[in-house]
Amino acid sequence: MYGNPQRLDDSDVQSLRRDAGRWLKERRESVGLSQRELAGLVGTQYYTFISQLELGRGRIPPDRYRAWSKALQVELRLFVRTMLKFYDPVTYDILFEGEGA
Repeated sequence: MYGNPQRLDDSDVQSLRRDAGRWLKERRESVGLSQRELAGLVGTQYYTFISQLELGRGRIPPDRYRAWSKALQVELRLFVRTMLKFYDPVTYDILFEGEGA
């Protein structure tokens, strides 16, 4: 199994996860959702999962990207691209290097 797809040290990965969490929280707040409301929209049983993500602990499963993009009112491709930047920066750079992304 490919244990560290980022090939970054743990502090870099954690920093990116925190950045992702801040972005998710800003989006949630901008559309006026509580953590509990967002949890319901994305199909997670526990709103504490939202809290954990916003603190940079964990990541959104890719099979849930559609629900998240809809709930946060972000076009799906933009949402996936943003998550890729935070969750897999190596792949992001390969795909979007030089595009001013």
